[in-house]
Amino acid sequence: MRKPTRYVHAGSEPDPETGAVVPPIHLSTTFAQDGPGEDRGFEYSRTDNPTRSRLEDALAELEGGVDAAAYASGMAACTALGHLLEAGDRLVCEEDCYGGTRRYLTKNLAPFGVEVEFADLADPKAARQAITDDTDLVVAETPTNPLLKIVDIERVTEQADRVGAVSVIDNTFASPHLQSPLELGADIVWHSATKYLGGHSDVVGGALVWDDESLSEQIHFDQNSMGPVPSPFDCYQVLRGLKTLGVRMDRHCENARAVAEHLRERDDVDRVLWPGFEDHPNHDVAADQMDGYGGMVSFEVPNGFDGAQAFFELVEVFHCAESLGAVESLANHPAEMTHASVPADVRRELGITDGLIRLSVGIESIDDLLEDLDRAIDAAGRA
Repeated sequence: MRKPTRYVHAGSEPDPETGAVVPPIHLSTTFAQDGPGEDRGFEYSRTDNPTRSRLEDALAELEGGVDAAAYASGMAACTALGHLLEAGDRLVCEEDCYGGTRRYLTKNLAPFGVEVEFADLADPKAARQAITDDTDLVVAETPTNPLLKIVDIERVTEQADRVGAVSVIDNTFASPHLQSPLELGADIVWHSATKYLGGHSDVVGGALVWDDESLSEQIHFDQNSMGPVPSPFDCYQVLRGLKTLGVRMDRHCENARAVAEHLRERDDVDRVLWPGFEDHPNHDVAADQMDGYGGMVSFEVPNGFDGAQAFFELVEVFHCAESLGAVESLANHPAEMTHASVPADVRRELGITDGLIRLSVGIESIDDLLEDLDRAIDAAGRA
């Protein structure tokens, strides 16, 4: 089956007992056994749950993996990645990453003896220099957050394979609809299911998907022993969101293109970051490995911090909010919000300026979105 058909049906086969087209949500915390150690496939919902199993099966199918694990948040999934390492191991991460990822790696993981290095993995030379023989895990977002760089998945995963490192691609911004990291050589795909997979700003979740069965035992052992699992209802909400992933992503991409092109026509917008532009430094890579350029656009308003403040005072259709990937449009000020935990000097070095705005372009009328942005950017220019 093709992707749009799989979105509707993966993990949502009719209930075998009743024929219900929408499978039941199994809220039970425990399951009756025929005798000690004689369960019917489930024993305790932290260990496994029928609704969570449906979600994990669906995610594995959509990403082309052999197995998947669902988590209570994207950062819970990130923590699971950290447990693949031991003291003395070395991790290389794309430098332009979500602020929470950087915070976990530097504040939570590094103190336990894991060496963490950040590098521009979208730059072939920088990636080669960073991924050395002593590297154990390579982690990259693509597109990156918030500068929307594109990492060449095939190239970076080949470099990781050459030194025996496990490669992880955060596919949150692209979703399975636009990008298939496992097909391009990645060992693990990581998602914040809160974003495009759920798609409606009403569920928090995370997931890992992999194509090497040798990873299954440790990842599921850690998932059970640490217990960072989503509730059955959360799993149901993500499953429901998956059904409309294709049509939503198509509209996100369409609206984001219109927003990016409109912003670029304004003389008072200093820079517009969107991988669909032919002069984007990684455009050719994006065109090769993606089936669309996504629903995210970043740009810089005039007058820096003051301009950003004025922008958020006037914007209305775009909600000023954390997160992304939902049907409603969201505007984020990385310096004060998603990347506030990143030291100011590091933000400046990366190019996360005080005037940078990150947009998650929703599925509303494009005319309303453009009018809203024009009004708010005009206010930024007067700040």
